[in-house]
Amino acid sequence: MPKPTPSPLLLISLSLLFLLPYSATSHHFREAPQFYNSPNCPSISDTNDDGTDVFSDHFFDVAMTLDAAYLRGSMAAILSVLQHSSCPENVDFHFVASASADTIHLRRTIANSFPYLRFHVYRFDDSAVSGLISTSIRVALDCPLNYARNYLANLLPLRVRRVVYLDSDLLLVDDIAKLGSTPLGDSSVLAAPEYCNANFTSYFTPTFWSNPSLSLTFAGRKACYFNTGVMVIDLERWREGDYTTRIQEWMELQKRMRIYELGSLPPFLLVFAGNIAPVDHRWNQHGLGGDNFRGLCRDLHPGPVSLLHWSGKGKPWARLDANRPCPLDALWAPYDLLQTPFGLDS
Repeated sequence: MPKPTPSPLLLISLSLLFLLPYSATSHHFREAPQFYNSPNCPSISDTNDDGTDVFSDHFFDVAMTLDAAYLRGSMAAILSVLQHSSCPENVDFHFVASASADTIHLRRTIANSFPYLRFHVYRFDDSAVSGLISTSIRVALDCPLNYARNYLANLLPLRVRRVVYLDSDLLLVDDIAKLGSTPLGDSSVLAAPEYCNANFTSYFTPTFWSNPSLSLTFAGRKACYFNTGVMVIDLERWREGDYTTRIQEWMELQKRMRIYELGSLPPFLLVFAGNIAPVDHRWNQHGLGGDNFRGLCRDLHPGPVSLLHWSGKGKPWARLDANRPCPLDALWAPYDLLQTPFGLDS
């Protein structure tokens, strides 16, 4: 008996389906493998007798932002943290999402791909910062969620005393416990890799440098550029020093007189540059996304690598989808959990 011929309408519909863009809202992700602690990891207890959570110094707390546009990158970053951790069951994730985002969908997406993951989702009120944001050189940098890192001390519970903050466009290829245990010394609030060969003055306008009361901000400080996409933060010291207010004060001044051009980074530099604990450059091989205008391909900096960071305009998933990848994007691809709608995944 001959097989029925598909109707022309059905064929047209299927053809159109293949032409539709695969938007962030339609993304589906595979379930990641489960990773277990090595035998020498400190044991942790999940709950007290009364059912409440138990937290100890054996946890490493990681904070990231979550949104639909960068969700694919976040999923890859989470997988990389777990895959290279010696004690993955001891990593506690704290995700900050915009209060206007579909947090139910974000939470479900994380739980489906990482059903064993210890994580929490916090809602960030965009209005807390939207009135303080000044336009920068790239629209994506003006998203209120980019400023959520300023408010981690307020959003995360008091029991979180130290946190590793990570952007969504990076991969770890080393144990996060090494980064999380970075010594902060007697007084430093945060640690990050510094880049003192960068032209620090370029991060601020001539208006800033020509005003003696402003330029003296860095007097007595060996101020260097550092990338805020990878930081170890002592939240207790942050809260004690009310550093959120200090950052906001600079943002309020920026609204009155333009003293910088580049989004959320300069307020951090104004408050912390020259007063941070050092981290080896291997923990932030940044700039792999190119500059903020063209996103051209870049090579790794000389030296060992523990963390790859696609900061800049070009993101590896976008370049791979466009079939115009940079050579280093091949290092990101194995961590991509995206399940394509017509893939042959089992």
